[in-house]
Amino acid sequence: MAVDAAGAVEIRRALVRLRRTTGLPVAFGGLVESGRPQIRISELNGTATSALSALAVTSGNGLGGKAVALARPCAVTDYSSSRRISHEYDSAVSAEGLRSVLAVPVVVRRRVRGVLYGALRDARPLGDRTLTAAVEAARDVEQALVVGDEVRDLLVAARAEPSGDAGSAWEQVREAHAALRALAPRISDPAVRAELLDACELLTSPTAPTAPRDDVGLAPRELDVLACVAAGATNAGAARRLGVTAETVKGYLRSAMRKLGARTRGEAVVAARRAGLLP
Repeated sequence: MAVDAAGAVEIRRALVRLRRTTGLPVAFGGLVESGRPQIRISELNGTATSALSALAVTSGNGLGGKAVALARPCAVTDYSSSRRISHEYDSAVSAEGLRSVLAVPVVVRRRVRGVLYGALRDARPLGDRTLTAAVEAARDVEQALVVGDEVRDLLVAARAEPSGDAGSAWEQVREAHAALRALAPRISDPAVRAELLDACELLTSPTAPTAPRDDVGLAPRELDVLACVAAGATNAGAARRLGVTAETVKGYLRSAMRKLGARTRGEAVVAARRAGLLP
């Protein structure tokens, strides 16, 4: 899975939201490069030049580097004359005509993974409202990266060779399948979401005695609920995992049971497995 590509997409979307909610004329950002103490500016929104494109910002240097080093938001009212930052990147900032700039780190599990910037072309305070909006945009990216990490870990576990007895191994597969199904709706990148659902299909195929039945017609959320039930979750547990209410889970489960011709939860899971819909 292209986790870095998905992260770049989330940065891009966050910049659009940041400009829309604050009215800032310029926003840009990027991710920390793997194995290096620097970020690479990859996403630009509202810029008039390419001066900032692909700029590598080292931790501790400039405004963004300071935000990375401190793992907290930083801002200056006049970038080129500020005594609060070092000035390795003045030429790029000046070429774009930026004066007031803020930088907010994207922190995932206590590690900085990227930085969002917002900027004005004149020297005036950015204000608490703008800073709050930037922090919220960074949190959106953080949540997306957390989901991406979870997806990557689950895919690795799901594709690994099963160990131990067969029953225990299949329980692990079913748990991974349920977790992947629950995560899929939280993925905003369509390509990554499609890859995740393809992985779910791979997990069901070894257990299906026949080809999947197209006539069952389960909705995606009905299948999500059944996957959780198959992994041993209660209605309340499935609700927590899927981010819905227990009543909503019951509704999906009743609908799935009706379509599968099942009278109980267990019968529904068995029917779904026979149809090749669950591992």
